[in-house]
Amino acid sequence: MTTRVGVVTFPGSLDDVDARRAVKLAGAEPVALWHGDKDLHQVDAVILPGGFSYGDYLRCGAIARFSPVMETIIDRAHAGLPVLGICNGFQVLCESHLLPGALTRNDHLHFICRDQRLRVESTTTAWTGAFAEGQEITVPLKNGEGGFVADERTLDELEAEGRVVFRYLDLNPNGSRRDIAGIRNPEGNVVGLMPHPEHAVEELTGPSTDGLAFFASVVRELVA
Repeated sequence: MTTRVGVVTFPGSLDDVDARRAVKLAGAEPVALWHGDKDLHQVDAVILPGGFSYGDYLRCGAIARFSPVMETIIDRAHAGLPVLGICNGFQVLCESHLLPGALTRNDHLHFICRDQRLRVESTTTAWTGAFAEGQEITVPLKNGEGGFVADERTLDELEAEGRVVFRYLDLNPNGSRRDIAGIRNPEGNVVGLMPHPEHAVEELTGPSTDGLAFFASVVRELVA
């Protein structure tokens, strides 16, 4: 049976088509999900893509968190559904309290777009099993509000529990605390990161194909 991975489109989503293409290249069936539809159409995993959901007119992701589709995703995520939030999707996951902390304005107050080196800190998630712990990868990064923040107690818990999934290398592009680029929930089925793996899946267009392993990981996890 083919693995079905849903990709949500919110008003203002930019990278939903890219995410669906990455899913297809990884050997799964991409399924378009609409923000106003509670039905997940029997998908096995969900991706919340990058963009500016609902125009980012409140805090980034704050309105999307209350969309009909998120009601279902939140319930299913608590039951074990693999969910990946990329950039704006990471913001939505934090606003939904599926992940702790928040994403704030870049410390230099400018939008940034660059190829970013990361270190894989955790492979015990539904979305990173195809990586090696400590592996260094390069994927594009583009954000204006990408600084991950949390109180010291939460940061210490993330570190102690191995829930930091990715860390920035070379430079910290947005002021994220402790160079954190991505985190996971305690169970490992929900992952959020600021860089964009869906833009690094083909030799022709990406700085690498390192991003493809994200999508291959969830396929391997679901068919195991």
